[in-house]
Formats: sequence, C-alpha cells, structure tokens
Amino acid sequence: MSAGGRAAADEGEPKPLGRQLFRFVISGGIAAVVDFGILWALMAVGLGHTWAKAVSFVFGTATAYLINRRWTFQAEASKRRFIAVMALYGVTFAVQVGIWAFSYPWLLDLSQSQLVAQVGGFVVAQGVATSVNFVVQRTLIFR
Repeated sequence: MSAGGRAAADEGEPKPLGRQLFRFVISGGIAAVVDFGILWALMAVGLGHTWAKAVSFVFGTATAYLINRRWTFQAEASKRRFIAVMALYGVTFAVQVGIWAFSYPWLLDLSQSQLVAQVGGFVVAQGVATSVNFVVQRTLIFR
C-alpha cells in the first residue's frame, strides 16, 4: 500500500459489486447448464448419481473459472490465483458433491421422480457452492 492507503497501481480500483454479481450469475448460469447437462447425460447412460455429479462438477467448474477470471473479475492469469481457485474448488467440490449425494436419494424417495430429484438436488448443491464461491473469489482471490 502507498502512503495514501491505496493499493498498488497494478491492483486497480475495486470493481463494482453489482456488476460483478450480475456477471457472476450469468457465468454461473452458463456453467450450470454445462454441469447439469453432463450430469443428466451421464446418469442417462447409467453412471451412478455421485460419480456423475463428480464428473459434471469438474466440467461446470472449469467453465465457470474461465468465464469468471476474464469476464466477471477481469483478472490476468496468475499461478497464485489459479492455485487459490483450485483450493477453493476442492472445498466446494466436497460440499457440492456431498450435498448432492445426500439430497438426490432423499428427494427421489420423497418425490418418486428422477427429474424432480435431479433438479432439486442440483439446485440446492449448486446454490450453496455458488454462494461460497462468489464471496471467497470476490473478497480473497480476485480482490
């Protein structure tokens, strides 16, 4: 920090929260379509619900990272940021797949509909992971 309390010139001004949140939601929507599409396809060909979610998470997360780094947070590539995001995604992987692994069978039993269980479990797991990701990325990784 300089004497005036401002970040170094290469850090730039903070990005407006509203714009970042809007872009995060749009990129998250795109990533969710990738994630859910792969989840649905893998389950349709017989892969178990937990493994299908694990694979779909990787593809959805990669999509989200690439869009968010360049468009949402407008950050240059950096090894430090990449490692931090991968650590965050490791935590959210465990949270999201864990929520999915428990909610899908419960919702399937409750609703007797695979589609309702898939969508409901996906929305809950994705909602928690998305909230955690935005807060951590904005306040710690891409500040």
